[in-house]
Amino acid sequence: MILEAIVTTLNADRSVNVSPMGPQVDSSMKRFTLRPYDSSTTCQNLLRSRQGVLHVTDDVELLARAAINQLDPLPEMVPATTVDGSILASACRWYAFEVNAVDDRSERVTMECQVVDHGWQREFFGFNRAKHAVLEAAILATRIQFLPAELIRSQFGQLAVIVEKTAGSQEQRAFDLLQVYVDEQINSASSS
Repeated sequence: MILEAIVTTLNADRSVNVSPMGPQVDSSMKRFTLRPYDSSTTCQNLLRSRQGVLHVTDDVELLARAAINQLDPLPEMVPATTVDGSILASACRWYAFEVNAVDDRSERVTMECQVVDHGWQREFFGFNRAKHAVLEAAILATRIQFLPAELIRSQFGQLAVIVEKTAGSQEQRAFDLLQVYVDEQINSASSS
């Protein structure tokens, strides 16, 4: 099963990198598999340090901002104690992990991870249809280089209907942010 989550890692300068990731997990959450692209900051940080923190959250605005690298300022964090890393203060649950095995023979590096500590910070509110739609829109926003613009625009149009019907203010802000980003990226690519 793929779990939509956020991973924090430390950059070489000790600043925090926040990135949405979809690890392959099982219900025990004792181990999971990450498959970041080899060119990503998350991949490079994990290859260097072999540790990070995986977060489960229902904050789709945070997921959306992380997906398009618009986290200024960074969200509030607290230091992890078992690994050299940071825990998102607003996350529902977190899992500190170490990378035990790496297969870097393809563009998507496979990393087998072992959970070494975990914690709970708050109840998971849950997802309504708008939260799911924002999550799908965030994934689309990260695929602009791989998918045709017409497909992205069409899917955004379908997701917009769901957001319009079921969103709260957080979901609406997140979707609007993603819509602006996607429009700018597609318009920039077509004018090049």
